[in-house]
Amino acid sequence: MPIVKTVNKIFFKEWSRDMAYILGFFAADGTITKTRRGTSFWSIAITDKKLLYLIRAIIKSDHTIGERKGKESHHKTIYRLQIGSKEMVEDLEKLGFCIQKAKTLGMPDIPEIYFWDFIRGYFDGDGNVWTGIVHKERKKKTRVLQIALTSASSLFLVNLLEALRKNGGVTGSLYSPPDGSFTRIMFNTRDSLKIFKMMYNRETKLFLSRKKKVMNRFVTYTQR
Repeated sequence: MPIVKTVNKIFFKEWSRDMAYILGFFAADGTITKTRRGTSFWSIAITDKKLLYLIRAIIKSDHTIGERKGKESHHKTIYRLQIGSKEMVEDLEKLGFCIQKAKTLGMPDIPEIYFWDFIRGYFDGDGNVWTGIVHKERKKKTRVLQIALTSASSLFLVNLLEALRKNGGVTGSLYSPPDGSFTRIMFNTRDSLKIFKMMYNRETKLFLSRKKKVMNRFVTYTQR
């Protein structure tokens, strides 16, 4: 007999801070799969084992988390949680996600109160943060903080940037290579600090600690 796994199948039906974060992470690192037999799956694959186990606990799942060596990311171990649920996949589709979503990713209609939880989830999935020194040749060196968000869907990032302007008053510059393989939004130090403060303006357990630490170190340094 097949092993029956449990999960909170109504998780994506109602907005909450946790739902918004996990939806943001799914927008970055999630996939939907449908088989010829009519079964539907959604999955998340990341390199941070601790965070994926936390996500699994929040959606009340007892599904096995698989692992494999990645071809990219310096051959880091990739951890994958796959959930078989037609109901949850249908809810994700209602929110704007579909099979092969990378190039056709839509921007969900996110309630304002949960907007920054969604952004934090997307940032943890497909975002980068960097801090360093620029103008090293000058007597007065400048330390900067830079956040970037990346997607294969240019339309998604255009809509995301507009939402960030509306909800946070931040601006950013869009970049795509000649082959159009991806689009990226780059934020300067001022706007990166705004985004940082808004993403973590309320206490939460759902975040990648290594990214938050980079930003915390920059804030600590600049306040000396």
